[in-house]
Amino acid sequence: MTIRQINHIYSAPNSHWVGNGFPVSTLFSYQENGEKHSPFLLMDYAEPTLFKPVTNARGVGAHPHRGFETVTIAYQGEVSHHDSKGHAGTIVAGDVQWMTAASGILHKEYHSEKMTKEGGVLEMVQLWVNLPTAYKMTQPRYQALKAEDIPHVELPDGQGYVRVIAGDYANTQGAAMTYSPLNVWDLHLNRAGVSHYNIPEGHNAMLFVVKGAVHINDSEIARQHDMVVLDNHGDTLTLESMGDTLVLILTGEPINEPIAGQGPFVMNTQEELQQAFDDYDNGRFGVMN
Repeated sequence: MTIRQINHIYSAPNSHWVGNGFPVSTLFSYQENGEKHSPFLLMDYAEPTLFKPVTNARGVGAHPHRGFETVTIAYQGEVSHHDSKGHAGTIVAGDVQWMTAASGILHKEYHSEKMTKEGGVLEMVQLWVNLPTAYKMTQPRYQALKAEDIPHVELPDGQGYVRVIAGDYANTQGAAMTYSPLNVWDLHLNRAGVSHYNIPEGHNAMLFVVKGAVHINDSEIARQHDMVVLDNHGDTLTLESMGDTLVLILTGEPINEPIAGQGPFVMNTQEELQQAFDDYDNGRFGVMN
């Protein structure tokens, strides 16, 4: 057993607006230190924000993606989705939307009809997950993961539980299908205490404190909205929560392939990137109904 040491801790930067419905802080992007986060490309966090009732839904209009997946985790509020492959749905607190853009898709994301009319607090995380070269041009896929379908694993001593969104935790398989080995664990810690987590050797690993604070490996404290990037070696992580705490743990086997990305497209070469723009400009991503 080897402790997975902390590489560095940093706080969420100032937020910016995506469309008119999502004020987000970008915790990391593949454009800076991408090899430390692979297979994860980007993470946006929308901290709790109160929206007043309006007539027209706030959100982001139709836009394209190719070469990766978007994963939206709802902590508060309701977000609706519609895409050019005919998928549509609304996620509420506890739900996860896992959209594989792959060869290309158009979609829009916006506040649900209920949230638009009644207002409410929105809090969410969105991840971009890279696809290996072999799957970048596969068919798009949409996974609507309802809260009740995401496995829960109880932690010892009444500490709380782990929602296994993707990957494997304590021999429990996550709800999402993935194209490369990775874990997305949503920790709900409801009392002060210590819990231990096995991190696969060779995986990049990081954690984000959504709420509360944790003492990591008897070493450093990560507070609310802190991002913690772990070292590349070691297989054990120890967290001591200081009460009611939410932590998102991400681990993944690095893809170790070239990245050529711009805007909504992430491919392997500049030629593939240019082709993505050409295909979008020429209407090959489908049509939004």
